[in-house]
This record gives sequence, C-alpha cells and structure tokens, in this order.
Amino acid sequence: MPKTKAEKLTPTRTKLTVTVTQDELAPYLKNAYKSIAEQVSIPGFRKGKAPAQIIDQRFGRDSVISEAVNHSLDDFYQAAVAEAEVRPMGRPTADIEKMPEAADASSELVLLFEVEVRPEFTLPDYNGLAITVDEAEIDEAAVETELTSLRERFGTLVTVDRPAKTGDFVELDLTAKVDGKEVDQASGVSYEVGAGNLLAGTDEAVETLTAGETTNFTSQLLGGEYEGQDAEVELTLTAVKERELPEADDEFAQLASEFDTIAELRESLKDQVSQASVFAQGRQARDIFTETLIEQAGIPISEELVEEEVHRHLEGEGRLEDDEHRAEVRVASEKQIQMELLLDAIAEREDVTPTQNELSDYIYQSAQQYGMEPTQFLQAISQGNQLQVILAEVTRNKALAVALGKATVTDKAGKAVDLGAFVAVDTEDEAEEGAEAPEAAAEKPAKKAPAKKAAAKADDAEKPAKKAPAKKAAAKEDAPAADADEEAKKAARSAAAKKAAATRAAKKAAAEEK
Repeated sequence: MPKTKAEKLTPTRTKLTVTVTQDELAPYLKNAYKSIAEQVSIPGFRKGKAPAQIIDQRFGRDSVISEAVNHSLDDFYQAAVAEAEVRPMGRPTADIEKMPEAADASSELVLLFEVEVRPEFTLPDYNGLAITVDEAEIDEAAVETELTSLRERFGTLVTVDRPAKTGDFVELDLTAKVDGKEVDQASGVSYEVGAGNLLAGTDEAVETLTAGETTNFTSQLLGGEYEGQDAEVELTLTAVKERELPEADDEFAQLASEFDTIAELRESLKDQVSQASVFAQGRQARDIFTETLIEQAGIPISEELVEEEVHRHLEGEGRLEDDEHRAEVRVASEKQIQMELLLDAIAEREDVTPTQNELSDYIYQSAQQYGMEPTQFLQAISQGNQLQVILAEVTRNKALAVALGKATVTDKAGKAVDLGAFVAVDTEDEAEEGAEAPEAAAEKPAKKAPAKKAAAKADDAEKPAKKAPAKKAAAKEDAPAADADEEAKKAARSAAAKKAAATRAAKKAAAEEK
C-alpha cells in the first residue's frame, strides 16, 4: 500500500504526499501497455497483441510510465484520503514530484495532492443551553390581519370610475421606445398599484390616472436586447378596479369556514395567530442557537470554498462586477458553510438518520417549489448527481431540530417556551426505514411537510438563491421551502375554507335525518 504523509497547510487545507513503489504501480503499467497496444498498429503484430518489450522499444518505457501514472492518480488520491483520515470539501490539485526511472526498478513515484478539507473544531455542549426570545404577542390587530387575508381570498374585483390609488388593480397598455424606436409593447397588463414588480416609475405614473388616460415616463428596461438602457415609456390606463371584500359576519363565516358564527371564526384565528407567534419564537431560538454555537466553536472558513460559492452565485445572476452585492453574498456564503459544518458535527454526535417520511416531505416540498411532480424532481436531481446533497440537507435539518430540542428556551418575561411542535422529528424506530435511498421517497403518496418541521430550514435571505435542481451546485439550495411562519399562516388561513364544504354537507345530512 502506498505510503501517505499528511501536512496541514492551513486549518482548512491539507497536503498529501504519496510515495508509490513500482510494484504498486505495476497493475497500472499492465493496463497502460494494453491501452497503447490497442491504439497503435505495429508491423508483425495484431492490434492489441504487441508485447511490452516491443512497445518499450517503439515508444519508450517512460511514455508507458506516464500513461500509467495519469490513470492511477484518482485511485492513489482516494487511498491517501482514507489513510490520512481527512474529509475533502473541494476538488484536489495534483502534481508529480518524482517520476520512477525506467532503468531503476527501485525508484519510486512521488505524488503531491492539495485539497480543502473539513476543519477540526470542538463542538460546544448545547444540552441545556439557555436561550432567551421575545414574548409571544397576540393582539386583536394580528387577528384582524388574518381575518382580512381570509376575506381577500373571497373578495371580488369591481370596476370603479375614479383615479387609481395604491391597492387598486389596473389594466395597462405599455409601449417602450429607445431613441424614438419602439422596442417593446404589451397590452392588457394586470397590475396591483404599489406592488412594485413592473418598471420603475410605474406606480408614480399610474396613481391619479383614470381609465382612458395616458402618460409618459422614463425607466430602465429590465430585459431583452435593450436591458439596462433608459426608455421612454408610454402608459395608457384602460381600467381601474378595487377589491371588494365580503362583510365579516356570520354568513361569511359559514361560507369560508366550518364555523356558524363570525365569533367562532375569530376565536379560531386567534388560536392560529398564537401558534404563529410560537413559531416566530422558534425561528428566533434557532437563529440564536446556531449563532451561539458557531461563535463558541470558532469554525474556520475555507476562503477557496467561499470564493467558489460567491463566484457561482454571482455568475448565475450575471452580477460578477457588482462589488457591493459580492460582499453581501460573501457574508451569506461564509455563514452557510459554517452552518453546514456545525450541523454535520451535530448529526455525527447525535447519530442522526433521516426517515423515509422526512425524505418524502423534503422531496415533495422541493418539487412544489419548482412546479414539478415529485418523481420528476427526483429524476432531475438524479441526473444532476444531487441525491447525496438531498440526503445531507435532510440530515442537517433533523440534526438542528434534535439539538435545539435540548436547549432551554424562555421568553424575556422568564416564561418557559415549549418548542415541542417546532422541533418534532420522527422516532428512532421510523429512522430504520428512512435509511433507504432517496429514490424510494418519490414512490410514496405525496404529502405536505408539516410546519412543525420548519425549525431546521434556514431563511431564504441567509442563503444565495437556488437554481433549478438539476443544475444547482452541491453547496445547495435548496431547496428553500417557505418560511415556517408563512407556511403556518397559509395553513391557518386555508384550513377553515378547505373543511367548509364537507362540514356544511354533514350538518345538512344530519338535519335531514331528523
């Protein structure tokens, strides 16, 4: 077995010096002779049958040795990594310090590899780690906000004859010209005034206009051949509509929920707001927990890996020259790498293994993000060699939930905060089932990931944006799912409506039986 000497160059980079005897290189020399013989034609010998001595005479033994070394590099690198017990985090560089001499059977091959590796650090003790979070605030304003959101789902748009204002829905015809030449045109564009997702200046131009009026403004084009150039935009407002909400009364409660009265619906929304507050405390506890451990552990950062991630992210956005954004992405990338190292260490300490249900939940939720069926999403990540990335992500999510569940969380008033639902994970018995490959997850009936498992999901703002699953880098993204609070709020707003029809039908049937 080749001898390996490991030398730590930095906390995150290791040099491996591998010494290989000619006996250890012999199998590769044999394959090299065979490969060369099959590629060349030598008079007097059938293709692939020329003996080693003839190949040495014709091409030189040094060229055969070079061929053997080139094909042996990966095997010797993998053996060196295993012997040195280092865990690579990037692509290695390889160099040949010394080639064996053809005339000296005792001469050796010396290879040099350098690679970024997982740094060593001491994982702090988090059992009973004291965390203080904000108090859960439940007020009537929050309940009214939820009720208004529910009413908006049942609202209707009504055309009005007045100037447009923020919150209205308008229909627009737009024409863009650059140097007097028309470069783009769109008709019947629907837009919510104040949304800010059209050309800069649209909101200011639309406000105070009435249907049939036209105005002009200058704005920078966001795409196409003239992207980034200033254009003269002609805007014609063709219709103004306002959202008319149903009255918050008993009739609405019966329409939108399983409740008979608006008072019952309000009480239910109050419970949902309370749950959302607890999840907000959970997210705050999660952030404080991970930031505390990262700071205490002093996790070293690989500048090479950070720079690779920053470049990948900016290249994907087409913003390689944006220095200000580069600084923001660098901070996010550093934090993400440290987070992954921390969670990997926790997963090892806690011996975390995802269950099949947890894999299914993650795949289903990620597939929804990309507008794909679970089987299509799984096929995409398989083609992109991302299955292990998915498994690692689910493992980290579970590790964070397990560790956070061992902390002691109180609010600023000294009241204990129960994060049981926020950090819930599948049991150990179920984990045996989850050891299967991620492919099996897509074969299960699709189900939504419960909001309670959101403890381990990093906020979108903390990571570089994700790309489509088949193309994304191993550093992920995640697929980031919606934040826990938004997930909980959506469930809260829609749960009543989903049950309404069935509940009313049951009540009607019961009444008829009487």
